[in-house]
Amino acid sequence: MNQAASSASARAPAPAASSARLPVVLVTGLSGAGHSTALRALEDLGYEAVDNLPLAFLNLPDEFDRPVAIAVDSRTRGFTARALLARIQRLRSESRLEVSLVFLTCSDEVLQRRYTETRRRHPLAQDRPIADGIRQERLLLEGLSAAADLVIDSTDLTIADVKRLMQGHFGLDRQAGLAIAVLSFSYRQGLPREADLVFDVRFLANPHYQAELRDMTGRDAAVGAHIEADPAFQRFFSDLTAMLMPLLPGFEREGKSYLTLAVGCTGGRHRSVFVAERLSAWLSAQGRSVSLRHRDIARADDA
Repeated sequence: MNQAASSASARAPAPAASSARLPVVLVTGLSGAGHSTALRALEDLGYEAVDNLPLAFLNLPDEFDRPVAIAVDSRTRGFTARALLARIQRLRSESRLEVSLVFLTCSDEVLQRRYTETRRRHPLAQDRPIADGIRQERLLLEGLSAAADLVIDSTDLTIADVKRLMQGHFGLDRQAGLAIAVLSFSYRQGLPREADLVFDVRFLANPHYQAELRDMTGRDAAVGAHIEADPAFQRFFSDLTAMLMPLLPGFEREGKSYLTLAVGCTGGRHRSVFVAERLSAWLSAQGRSVSLRHRDIARADDA
């Protein structure tokens, strides 16, 4: 997966290993959207991974006692969206299992580019244009995205991004409670599709216009001092944390296990980085499990 992209939405993914129920993650979606990457990531997390399992065999014997990840898609013998949903309903009727459905999608343009670059044939367009196969597969998968517990749009995501999402949602060693990812980004490079909440900090004083600060980042003390000197900063940050205090327990009550908070500015190097760093530190001080990533910090900042 070259530059793949991700929009993630989730309801109630598999629990941590401390749960009494056995985690079962079913991976499906568009061919070329990253099934193999997601399945390998789950295998690295400790799941027994099975690729392209025929639907007729999609059941777990009573003696099976390991977390399992199974890829089921248009290559699978007997595959239809209705048949897969029926199998999932049957698995969920077993009280010992915690079943989650992950759906991977991607833009048509990026899917076509991936198939062209790798010179692979689309499974539903062996002797026809790739676009025909993508269109047919979207029809075949209709309804699965709405039924999924987690939807990942890999259009702009890297392999590392997909692995991070798998770890955040399905890590077996994950602490109980809501895991939070804080992400800084550049609006010029587009909104992060995996974001659950997005905060725009372009109203803050921009260090880019200070020659001595331009080549620094939001991790540098001088840049932080410049942003903190803006009278709007303290009020904004205080309001932001006050808003998050009741929201986070609310997400937990709804069964959400992973939350991505995105902070954006124009270039993704100064204001968003500084605020993301401060937000991550504040969440950690509240006892939250937090990961921090600066998506665009290495890009040239054009204001």
